[in-house]
Amino acid sequence: MTVSELAKTPDFRAVIMPDGEREILGGYAGDLLSWVMGRASEGDAWVTIMSNVNIVAVSTLADPACIILSEGVSPDEDTLARAEQQGVNILSTTLDTFDACVRIAAYL
Repeated sequence: MTVSELAKTPDFRAVIMPDGEREILGGYAGDLLSWVMGRASEGDAWVTIMSNVNIVAVSTLADPACIILSEGVSPDEDTLARAEQQGVNILSTTLDTFDACVRIAAYL
């Protein structure tokens, strides 16, 4: 499944999607950024409630297919600008982190 395909499902919406054709290969849930850097895998859909600009920096290191902000969290303008510059896809959902992961797993 690609990021743009996930964004078309009822539970997820695109916030910024400069590279919607990235393939989602797995998933990772985590909010401790240093932990995510060392454990998330390339191609993951990373689910988090963190929304500051540091998520983009972590994403450039771990290379997930997208960041999914759960629980209705919204990124600030600096985060959106940096995501666009770095080619990082950000989606959002009102689901809590557990339910978001369950839905992603079902789609994969």
